Amino acid sequence: MSFLEHLEELRWRILKSLAAVVGASIVAYFFSEHLLNLLTRPVPSDVQMIFTTPAGAFLVRIKVALIFGLLASLPVVFYQTWQFVFPGLLESERKMVMTLVFAGTICFLLGATFVLLVILPLGLRFLFSFQTSQLVPMPDINSYIGFASRLFLAFGVVFQLPLVSFILSKMGILTPAFLRRQRRYAIVAIFVAAAILTPPDVITQVMLAIPLVLLYELSVWISAVASRGWPDKELTVPEGGQNPDD
Repeated sequence: MSFLEHLEELRWRILKSLAAVVGASIVAYFFSEHLLNLLTRPVPSDVQMIFTTPAGAFLVRIKVALIFGLLASLPVVFYQTWQFVFPGLLESERKMVMTLVFAGTICFLLGATFVLLVILPLGLRFLFSFQTSQLVPMPDINSYIGFASRLFLAFGVVFQLPLVSFILSKMGILTPAFLRRQRRYAIVAIFVAAAILTPPDVITQVMLAIPLVLLYELSVWISAVASRGWPDKELTVPEGGQNPDD
């Protein structure tokens, strides 16, 4: 295929992905009230949520429908992405496509579920604990949905780390020895990334960093399993020399 033909195929893959998101969002809109109740469940019962514009309640329904429409259409989005790179893969790699699409979807949904069940309840309880008799929390529902959706995206992406580790290790690009040697730098990078990806409060940054560190350790183990059969260059001891990890 020529360069323009590749661009044309990419355009159709993007259009199909967008069509899946829009279709799923339209379906989700009819259940938006129940979905909104699900998203606001982590909010303490004594906190009243408001909307400050005439169209605020309607717009928040649209946002909720888009969030769940995106989540529901993830298999299609991942599938279209893999189909675009499919021609450049080896036969053995092509057989892994559907497995990777399924695994990527599950990892993203696990990250979103972790936010809903753990991060939001703990984070909101901590943030609302600073109220006083003069400072009463009455969060705007649109701001809350934006806050929650950023957390969903951040955790959904970082929960892909074991999958990325598996793919790169299978390709021989990544080795467990390299991951072990870079652990200290990775932990620093994780806390910096947590500060960038999360809203500006310490508790949510730490709550993102801790599972990310655990995911990094899991990635080391996955890399060790996936890279079997590849020569581990990082562990090779030069003749008459010393192991670089020593």
